[in-house]
Amino acid sequence: MDKNTRFQDFNISPETLHAIEEMGFEEPTPIQVSAIPALLEGRDVTGQAQTGTGKTAAFGIPAIERIDPRSRKTQVLVLSPTRELAIQIAEEFARLAACHEGINILPIYGGQPIERQFRALERGAQIVVGTPGRILDHLDRGTLSFDSVRLVVLDEADQMLDMGFRDDIEAILNETPADRQTVLFSATLPKPILEISKRFQKDPAFISVARREVTVPQIEQLYLEVRSRDRLEILTRVLDLYDPDLTLIFANTKKGVDELTSHLQARGYFAEGLHGDMKQVLRDRVMAKFRSRTIDILVATDVAARGIDVDNVDLVINYDVPQDIDYYIHRIGRTARAGKTGRAITFVGPKDYFKLRMIQDYTRIKIARIPLPTPGDVEESRTRKLIERVKHTINEGSLDRYINIVERIVAEDYTSLEVAAALLKQEIAGAAQGQPQDLRPGTALLRIPTGRLHQIRPKDIVGALAGETGIPGNAIGAINIYETHSTVEVPERLVGQVIEGMKGKSIGRVRLDQPIEIAGTSGGQ
Repeated sequence: MDKNTRFQDFNISPETLHAIEEMGFEEPTPIQVSAIPALLEGRDVTGQAQTGTGKTAAFGIPAIERIDPRSRKTQVLVLSPTRELAIQIAEEFARLAACHEGINILPIYGGQPIERQFRALERGAQIVVGTPGRILDHLDRGTLSFDSVRLVVLDEADQMLDMGFRDDIEAILNETPADRQTVLFSATLPKPILEISKRFQKDPAFISVARREVTVPQIEQLYLEVRSRDRLEILTRVLDLYDPDLTLIFANTKKGVDELTSHLQARGYFAEGLHGDMKQVLRDRVMAKFRSRTIDILVATDVAARGIDVDNVDLVINYDVPQDIDYYIHRIGRTARAGKTGRAITFVGPKDYFKLRMIQDYTRIKIARIPLPTPGDVEESRTRKLIERVKHTINEGSLDRYINIVERIVAEDYTSLEVAAALLKQEIAGAAQGQPQDLRPGTALLRIPTGRLHQIRPKDIVGALAGETGIPGNAIGAINIYETHSTVEVPERLVGQVIEGMKGKSIGRVRLDQPIEIAGTSGGQ
């Protein structure tokens, strides 16, 4: 099968396909493409692959397909080096088997009351995932039978050997039926692993996912410790803190993309989603908006992002840690294009740390932890940017008419410092109420019937006007956002185009039920 293989191309049941779809995975990873067909054919397989390449589903999908739910006997045995990995494998199997009736998965490991495991085994579990020591313990006690085992998987085999489990593994394999299917996955294939393969496997298919060279020196790689319930709030703080021009956010599933895009749009961000279920014409339209900066945030799955080749992406955010390490490399490579620097931030939850360690080991790059941004951090960032804008305006010059206004105020017994502070307060707090401003020659001031109450931002207005009316973004002048309305300065010659083009359209998530109006003109100055 080629790299364009889909899960639908495998000979698997509708129930498993539905479970995969519910999990949100769009297409198989390289190890899955290679391993699943061989395993479904009943072949023994020796696979060389790192954790984080999707190998659990590579053996999990064929394992689920082999189960006879009418029998409660153990039919699949998975050996794992640690309790943590055993739990993770069992959880993945449970998701893959979610649409099948009558399939029970039981993790068995040390540190858990053995009496609880006795009761679970008495009820029956077709799939048992466990550490070698505890599996052998149950075998010795007679509480676990391998008479009906059809498939045995040795996961992270090199780790199990390093931990001294070789004798236990061989003792367990000797107790399983001779006609079983044997699968071995290992990050490395040292001589002891090959000896086990030669002794216990029959003409195995050898599958390898090669480690790629990784060169990402110009990308600042960071991570945040984020609980699931806080991720959206932290995401918005990160966006407001860094205020990037173009941001690419990755989610693992199509459902995740849709939900996150909706949440961001509801909060006033100009975001669009991109995933494999979208028709090509719609995907092309979204990408055109991103390239033209009509939108500044693109939320995408890994598959949909393959065609993204956009310069000047300032920030990549891994909202979900990727399921495949290679996906991480591809994701962060969307920034720092054309010799420029970039930044990538990964959100890491409590269950993601093992993936983070694997990514760091694989890329041989230290990913630095940064503290969660606070509302105070965001406010300080906005203040710094305002100061820079003020400095830039001063350096540009042409302030004579405004200096005259300040001098008139100072003449009424106010200090210039008080005048400057009052104007900054209006800018930061939005205290002004939208009186027509002094306009540049040849421009008009338009009043837009949406404002701060609707969480509208200047970039939302620029994006909507440029995207819906076709006027160039650099033709749009000063923008002020007030409580219930906003104002924007545009060339007088484009006023009709803007007013007509925006009728019935939306800014951010707000549909304009009232027309845009002319609030003032420069009077032909």
